Amino acid sequence: MAEKKLNFEQAMARLEEIVTRLEQGDAPLEEALTLFEEGTALMKKCSGMLDKAEQKVSLLIAGEDGQPQERPFAREE
Repeated sequence: MAEKKLNFEQAMARLEEIVTRLEQGDAPLEEALTLFEEGTALMKKCSGMLDKAEQKVSLLIAGEDGQPQERPFAREE
């Protein structure tokens, strides 16, 4: 499956398929390695998409005048 054309939801669905297939443990070695490589690439792609989305998120808070203000999203750790 060409991962460059996948949106986040499609990439996650394909990643779930790969994980399920690998967890079954019955894939031949070459197929398992190919699936693992595809899964790793999809994981990186999804992680990048999430990072990019997180950077765009802003929290709206009430300013001193009661009007909403934008504030960059702060990651809670």
